[in-house]
Amino acid sequence: MELVQPILVVLYDVLELYKWVIVVTAVMSWLIAFNVVNVRHEFVRAIWTTLVGVTEPALRPIRRLLPRTGGVDISPVILFFIIVLIQLYLAKLIQPSF
Repeated sequence: MELVQPILVVLYDVLELYKWVIVVTAVMSWLIAFNVVNVRHEFVRAIWTTLVGVTEPALRPIRRLLPRTGGVDISPVILFFIIVLIQLYLAKLIQPSF
């Protein structure tokens, strides 16, 4: 277990970083939708392409399972909560006294 614990800590931290990527992607999608930022700008397009490339593989299966809700995409919220649940489980494995 001594060798596994550092790996679990790194996995926990990677999931924490991924949660922030999900939040940034959601906020940026709102900014694009309300025309606050323009994806025709090269820097914005590069950031947007990277964020979508990182989050879309995890969001796509969730979107397939969800019913159509019109223009509202709740898949990032569901993915965020799934990650929180995984992190809670990892925290129990890392610190069994919790």
